Amino acid sequence: MGVVVPMGEVAERLVELSLRVPQDRPFTVSEARSVEIRAEDLRELVRTGLLRHPIRGVYSVAGLADTLRHRIAVLALVVPDDCVVTDRTAAWLWGAESALAPNDHATVPQVSVFAPPGRRLRNGLTRSGERMLADRDVAEVENLLVTTPLRTACDVARLLPRDHALAALDGLCAVGGIEVGHLGWELDRFKGYRGIVQARALAPIADPKAASFGESVLRLRWLDAGLPRPECQVEVPAPNGSCFLLDMGLPEERFGAEYDGEAFHGPDREEHDAARRRWIRDHEHWRIVVARRDNVFGRNQDIDLVLQREYRRQRGLRGQKHADPSLT
Repeated sequence: MGVVVPMGEVAERLVELSLRVPQDRPFTVSEARSVEIRAEDLRELVRTGLLRHPIRGVYSVAGLADTLRHRIAVLALVVPDDCVVTDRTAAWLWGAESALAPNDHATVPQVSVFAPPGRRLRNGLTRSGERMLADRDVAEVENLLVTTPLRTACDVARLLPRDHALAALDGLCAVGGIEVGHLGWELDRFKGYRGIVQARALAPIADPKAASFGESVLRLRWLDAGLPRPECQVEVPAPNGSCFLLDMGLPEERFGAEYDGEAFHGPDREEHDAARRRWIRDHEHWRIVVARRDNVFGRNQDIDLVLQREYRRQRGLRGQKHADPSLT
């Protein structure tokens, strides 16, 4: 979300309001109300970028670093001591940013929490229920109970929609130190559980080098198209002696794909991206498919067909060059 800069008296008022709340920790709506900040004021402070709104019912000033300690403090304000943070929220807590789909922060998702047997939270801030957890499934981080990275990976692989599940797995493998083989072995515990077929299919293709939600889903579309499994973050020589990185690709075939999401590939990056890809194409003879949101998501997604077509073309071209070296 971009920052909207307020002007004049409105700016002064908003800054004054933002200074009433705690500057060194997150706070609740009730705390804001106690210093005469209304709900509409909070919305305006978030819209202008003076406050962040990480989860329902909790805010913090924008200048606070988004560290593990900060995330724990955020969750501690809404999670009871005897409940366990799970699923997508647990993945976020461990640092797996790709567990949150694009715009999830804008929608302020509920916290996924599971309570002891016989108890269910009904505070409107959390998505609650019961779940059987072994002692080894739960970690305590500064008095907050949360499923371990490995148990979290098993749960998100089973219970999230397929695109989201792979993205969360990629992120957890990167930050949680989970080995793909160990994840597959751990899933044997969940034979017969809901979603286990999906989890077993996704576990072997999880990759800690995927850098974003969009990249993870693009890789899934690539595999659905029947192409060989790609490498993530492929190094390609650059003109200054360093390397460019492609989101994913097949080095031997010199075929790759990149996801241009709005967050990192806006209009200010178009010229740079085009020049980088032109160099890779002209000097290293790669064919690169550029995917955008509409290609990858929604009912009109077509990236699988585009990948199939461009891969066939690249293989045909590579075959011609091998047959006639003068074409290289």
